[in-house]
Amino acid sequence: DFTEMMRALGYPRLISMENFHTPNFMLVSEVLLWLVKRYEPQTDIPADVETEQDRVFFIKAVAQFMATKAHIKLNTKKLYQADGYAVKELLKVTSVLYGAMSTKGVEGADLREEDYSKFKLDLGSKIADLKAARQLASEITSKGAVLYDLLGKEMELREARTESIARPLEINEAEKVMKIAIDSVLEQVQKTKDMLNNVALDETSLDAKIEKRKLELERSQKRLQTLQSVRPAFMDEYEKIEEQLQKQYSSYLEKFRNLTYMEQLLDDHQRAEQEMFEEAANMLRLMQNRLKEEEQHLLKSG
Repeated sequence: DFTEMMRALGYPRLISMENFHTPNFMLVSEVLLWLVKRYEPQTDIPADVETEQDRVFFIKAVAQFMATKAHIKLNTKKLYQADGYAVKELLKVTSVLYGAMSTKGVEGADLREEDYSKFKLDLGSKIADLKAARQLASEITSKGAVLYDLLGKEMELREARTESIARPLEINEAEKVMKIAIDSVLEQVQKTKDMLNNVALDETSLDAKIEKRKLELERSQKRLQTLQSVRPAFMDEYEKIEEQLQKQYSSYLEKFRNLTYMEQLLDDHQRAEQEMFEEAANMLRLMQNRLKEEEQHLLKSG
């Protein structure tokens, strides 16, 4: 599956699973870098993997990029092994890219239906998570900008807040506000009580309908049992006609067998007559030939 997905994504080289039977870090790093560039072309990840320290830094950079950008958690130890276990980690990234390509239909238009059914993956949740993450990131950025602007106005708002706190509280205004709030809460409570009463009425109505349906079902079952136990009026005539039909069928079978036997006898008799006729014709032909020979012999001797 991994090799087919890489080929579908447009990887320039042919990859076989035999390449990962032994650790092959150069191929794994090349595939990782290509996948990262495919996901984010402007990403700047160093491709130097000559030393052990460079390889560790490269694997950590790729794993961090995939975790922050694509929300894909990669196992760095398996990637560093660069064998068959690394292919499972690479498959996480290729699956997301292949799913995105399949949904957009950009490069997968020439794939056959068999390939789609073979490599069909459950990527809807990952794509939805990716979209949600991008939307959340944009919201966080906008909220941060608004918060920064508000914090910039804190010096001005602090004085107004201090003056408001120091201002004496008006009892009449506070009572008015509290009364409005209490009325609103009482109204909500009354609405809730009305809804509960309506639910009770609906429940009673449904119980009555259910009981009515049960009674109808019982009556229908009793009527069905009665109809099954009563013998129809036409059954006597039906059984009589069925008995006559059975007799007629037996007579038909007997006549059919006799007719077949007579036809066979007739065929045998005709065949025997034909053989006798052919035998008589052969005998007559032989006698004619013998008479001709004797006549020629007499003519020669005379």
